[in-house]
This record gives sequence, structure tokens and C-alpha cells, in this order.
Amino acid sequence: MMNRLLSVTFGMSVLLIGVVLFSVRRSHIRVEYSVSWLVAAFVMLILSSSDFVLGTIANLLGITYAPVALLLVVLSLFLMVFYRFSIVISDLKDANIALTQKLAILEYRIQDLHEERKEED
Repeated sequence: MMNRLLSVTFGMSVLLIGVVLFSVRRSHIRVEYSVSWLVAAFVMLILSSSDFVLGTIANLLGITYAPVALLLVVLSLFLMVFYRFSIVISDLKDANIALTQKLAILEYRIQDLHEERKEED
């Protein structure tokens, strides 16, 4: 059972690395955002291929069954990645609101200038 879980995790990490690199190459994802995914995938790869490292982490966490430690670490990694992207999305939303407000102000000023020009003619 443990070997199957480690093999599946290893395969998924290799697949994730491949998908992220392909997406960067095709410009579907920006390089600065791909780093989080690549780090998470490489940690998964290392943990799933090294029984010693996984056993050490399991002992540090007080977990007797190493694959549970692997799942806990992987879940924690992805939660951190999702949290980071939530911050990025929030910042982008705030910037979008600010740009929309500036655009509305500029449109109002342009409309006001057009009306002043019509009054002068």
C-alpha cells in the first residue's frame, strides 16, 4: 500500500512538473506564478522518492505511518499555494477597481472638455 501511494505521488509530481513547464512554454501561466507550483511538485517528488526524508518528517510530526505525513505535507503545500494565489487575486481585484475609477474620472473630464468646447463654438 505504501509503495503504491508513493508511486502515485511520484507520478503526479512528475506530471505536475511537466504540465507547469508546458504551460510556461505556451505562455498560459506567468513564470513568477509557476514557481510556487514547481516548488510544491519538487517537494512531492523528493518526499515520494526518499523513504529516509519522508520517515524523518513523519518522526518529527509524530506520525507513525509515513504516507500520512506525505499527504499532510502535500496538503499543506497546496494550501500555501492557494493562499498565495488568493492574495494575488485580491491585489488584482483592488487594482482593477482603482483603474476603473481612474478611467471613469478621465471619461468625465473628456466629456466636460467636449461640452466646454461646444459652448465656445
